[in-house]
Amino acid sequence: MAGESPAQLSGPLTGLAPGIRVAGYLLEQLVGVGGMAAVYRARDERLGRVVALKLLAGDESVRSRFVREARAVAAVDHPHIIPVYAAGEADGVQYIAMRFVAGDTLQGVLRTAGTLTPRRAASFISPVASALDAAHAAGLVHRDVKPGNILVDSRRGGPEHAYLTDFGIARAMLSMGTLTVAGQFLGTPDYAAPEQINGQPVDGRADQYALACVAYEMLTGTVPFPRDSAWSVLYAHLNEPPPLVTRIRPELPRALHDVLAIALAKSPDYRYPTCGDFADALRLALGLDHYDPARFPSQPGTAAVPLPPQGTAPVRLPTPTLVEPKPESATPDPTRPWTAVITADRAYYDSVQVAGDSDAGDIDFPEDYAERRIPLTGTEIRIGCRSASKGIEPEIDLKGPPRDLGVSRLHAKLVPTPDGAWTVVDLDSVNGIQVNGRDVTPGDPVRLAPGDHIHLGSWTKITLTQA
Repeated sequence: MAGESPAQLSGPLTGLAPGIRVAGYLLEQLVGVGGMAAVYRARDERLGRVVALKLLAGDESVRSRFVREARAVAAVDHPHIIPVYAAGEADGVQYIAMRFVAGDTLQGVLRTAGTLTPRRAASFISPVASALDAAHAAGLVHRDVKPGNILVDSRRGGPEHAYLTDFGIARAMLSMGTLTVAGQFLGTPDYAAPEQINGQPVDGRADQYALACVAYEMLTGTVPFPRDSAWSVLYAHLNEPPPLVTRIRPELPRALHDVLAIALAKSPDYRYPTCGDFADALRLALGLDHYDPARFPSQPGTAAVPLPPQGTAPVRLPTPTLVEPKPESATPDPTRPWTAVITADRAYYDSVQVAGDSDAGDIDFPEDYAERRIPLTGTEIRIGCRSASKGIEPEIDLKGPPRDLGVSRLHAKLVPTPDGAWTVVDLDSVNGIQVNGRDVTPGDPVRLAPGDHIHLGSWTKITLTQA
């Protein structure tokens, strides 16, 4: 079982070494170590088999959690989850014995290969997704899905076999790149879902987000948000869309954009229902068959896109087309004033479709719309349609004439940042907004640069500029 490079043992584990016996297991070789935990290749002397023996020393709360999660994982019977043989305590040290995997981690595979072919990437994502769904059905959330926790059994005579390991068992101690903030965040920054970072309750959709980060890394050779510090990575997960995979590997199909955008949505409500749904959508976008055809017995189908939450039917709906972002965004200059330039965008108007025939006659493009320029003053700027009776007075009033019927009373807002830039937030509007052609999740701020375009309603375009 390959893992992190062995390091020096410390604390209660310092007395452990090859040749020592723990609970009937003869330690043979140290293969992974952290501050309070170690993983050994060991021999079960009762059955004569090699096992991976994970040893942990900690306080009562750590020991209780270790045993609880070991039992939970042992209850999940899945061909791509490391089987647990035994767990308990001996001489003040907690232990868990599991199958020993002769091979490497996916992290090691990526370190050697750089990027993977689409077929090989899918061959890892699909079984891990299946394993995660099985764990979720048993009430387990992994919360630390990453290449280092995916073991690759590459014995000769058979295909690579992926195993998901470390379901929270001593993960904070064994993962050298793991951040822990009491009561808020436990995981690895490069693969952490926004709700996990914010300390909110998490479910299987947080694991899906992490798995999508792993897929992104396998296909591009880089994590979605490579940054200089862990906190910069966390900020990006919360606020920034991931770069398109085709900007790194142009030969990849553009259909991947929609699939990854859904799985990496800032809000879990906009992700796929299960990890398996994400994995199958990814396979279809890559031109591959379903991983488990039994799930789709009637017809091949296409990648399923989750619908937005139930609510008032919008007047017009954007079509699922993708617009490449500008190759380069201008860097905001905090000394220069910002202006919101409001125009009518014919191309955007032509790209959306009528939600119902009854709406078609009410939506006309204003051919002679006069450009409006609104200075941004350094305070929140609300965007919507004024209503004196309801007491709604947005700073950018799009009531007209002419009025864009797709704009809500309070549609969005522009929020200044401490460094002199601006973000835009969709205020859970009926029709939503797009920034540079990408849909924005309601409530999630999107950082803007000079020249960025916000589309809303049926034809309204707001361009941010600096004089």
